[in-house]
Amino acid sequence: MQLDHATPEQLRQWESELAADYKAIVEQNLNLDLTRGKPSPEQLSLSDALDGILNGNYRAEDGTDSRNYGGLDGLPEAKRLGADIMGVDPADVLVGGNSSLTLMFQMMLTAHQFGLTGPDSAWKHDGAVKVICPVPGYDRHYTVCEQLGIDMVTVPMTAQGPDMDAVEALIKKDPAIRGMWCVPKYSNPTGVVYSDETVERIAALGKIANPNFRVFWDNAYAVHDLTDDAPALSCIMSACKRLGTEDSVLQFASTSKITHAGAGVAFVNASQANLKGLKAFLSTCTIGPDKVNQIRHARFLPNRDALLAHMKAHAELLQPRFEAVLSALKEAFADTDLGAWEAPEGGYFVSFDTRPNCARETVKLAAEAGVKLTPAGATFPYGKDPQDCNIRIAPSVPSVSEVVSAMKVFVICVKLASVRAKLAQS
Repeated sequence: MQLDHATPEQLRQWESELAADYKAIVEQNLNLDLTRGKPSPEQLSLSDALDGILNGNYRAEDGTDSRNYGGLDGLPEAKRLGADIMGVDPADVLVGGNSSLTLMFQMMLTAHQFGLTGPDSAWKHDGAVKVICPVPGYDRHYTVCEQLGIDMVTVPMTAQGPDMDAVEALIKKDPAIRGMWCVPKYSNPTGVVYSDETVERIAALGKIANPNFRVFWDNAYAVHDLTDDAPALSCIMSACKRLGTEDSVLQFASTSKITHAGAGVAFVNASQANLKGLKAFLSTCTIGPDKVNQIRHARFLPNRDALLAHMKAHAELLQPRFEAVLSALKEAFADTDLGAWEAPEGGYFVSFDTRPNCARETVKLAAEAGVKLTPAGATFPYGKDPQDCNIRIAPSVPSVSEVVSAMKVFVICVKLASVRAKLAQS
């Protein structure tokens, strides 16, 4: 199906056939959900040994009673777990509660309101503040900026990561730029892994940006590979230390999609100067994180080998779901002008671009046919996709057969929305 070369008669015939297929699907009263990248029940069950793993032994390796107050930094063994995930020095890791998003919010709040390196470094003193957002991207990052009243400016994502020419030009041109969001491995939603050159250029931004500029490096999918030969991500902190820009990057990760999503452990990796600023803020609002959960995770995943073996079990559950999505897209759209997509080798999402001005209608049609998708526009700041084309597909929770069924609906909805849009133009 090539819409740009179709005659009006062909378009009307396709619309009639697709409308009949769509009506038949609606009558099936489906109830399928591809909205959010959550672990499936089978994935969560991989970590059920967390329950009871302490067997009454709450003492950390340094003698800390994990049941008591204190320990703002986190337990030593929990720091090592975070370091294993991110590939950094445990001394530069702070361990928090169950959510890396919470740590990201707290870091940006501290940078904006109080200053990470002293009161004079607070972004609020600079008037209007802007943060760079590669698009399409992660909607929760945008929510953090909106909550803090921080403006967002976009740059395109490429197959190598953010368009770094655009990023560098913005930083040099606009003195209001104070931060940048990144999901560097299996980027949400495109699945792109930043190239070595992109990582190096991001690490070098500290040389051209304001001293209070910070990259928020959300390494949520650092160990979430689907294949044994998955692409590697360069360590940005190694590059920063080599370039002398380690204060410019804040790295985050968690076990939320590794163990129990609602009862994980979050980590931030940063320079000692930045960690000092965060701890000054945290000391006013907490006496310490949940160290019992930290020690549970450290014993469940005692070293990197155990971590990678555990993630391989996740991959065995996720890979067939991703294959169901990618096979459906390839079969339906490989030789058409109806859409484009990436084939990620890890992470939790598949990003699909419809023809311009077709995403919202596709999502609407799918919802009416019983398949829930992430709202069109969610992958752009303020929910406004200027091309109305990007749709994020999250196949992790439904069973493989449910994903297959949902993709049949998705394919018909994309085709029907596209044909109707083309007819409206003719």
